[in-house]
Amino acid sequence: MKTRAITGAIFVVVMVASTLFGPYLYSIFFTLLSAWCLYEFYGIVSSEERAPNKALGIILAITGFAIGSMVAMDLLEPKFLWLITPLIGLTYIISLFQKRSFPFNDIAYTFLGICYVTFPFFLFAKLGFINGVYNHYIPLGFLILLWTNDTGAYLAGRSFGKHKLFERISPKKTWEGFFGGFILAIVVAINLEKYFGSLPLWQWITVAMIISIVGTLGDLVESMLKRSLHVKDSGSILPGHGGFLDRFDGLLLAAPMVYVFLILIS
Repeated sequence: MKTRAITGAIFVVVMVASTLFGPYLYSIFFTLLSAWCLYEFYGIVSSEERAPNKALGIILAITGFAIGSMVAMDLLEPKFLWLITPLIGLTYIISLFQKRSFPFNDIAYTFLGICYVTFPFFLFAKLGFINGVYNHYIPLGFLILLWTNDTGAYLAGRSFGKHKLFERISPKKTWEGFFGGFILAIVVAINLEKYFGSLPLWQWITVAMIISIVGTLGDLVESMLKRSLHVKDSGSILPGHGGFLDRFDGLLLAAPMVYVFLILIS
């Protein structure tokens, strides 16, 4: 627990700093973080039957993320996003020369990693530019709500947890934990509107509800992935926590939902 707490505290400081020090560091940090999470995804799905093209997939992800970020900062025109098209085609062409028994398994998992990991991270990064100019309060608020939900769920589940939420996938999760995280996230959202502004109160509360509900489902989806592949953690880079992908499983489903919500009501 001590190792877990120290690692978590250091990582929170790094994450918060990445949002506070401007759009360039913010975009670079989350580009690299998403690339590492993609690397972990490729690592846990790889086998004799599945061999995603790790190098090309990560290059494609970084290229798309970087160009998309520069478009968001008005450093490039949107037409430059088409530069990722040759890399997509190259993924198929390379498989012609690899003489694998199931080449389309490799191709499918290469693209699945980008859809499951990179695209949600990119939409999270877009939250910082959702009003046309960089505003660190919205992505920072998202992260705070994500961590708050996890903390509330852990504390409530440990103290009161009796009724299993989804025992087949995650035996430790309980309904009491879920509601503990849900309530705490809403309480924090009310304070975010007071101190962060940027969004009206009802939008902060809605974002908190989306993060709590969909983030919990995202956690379960990643648990389902690991359980189906008989993997305990996505990595070991974070002592006491596992891999980066383990820490951001909730973000992978919640970030796209929050982004779509804020786009539709803007």
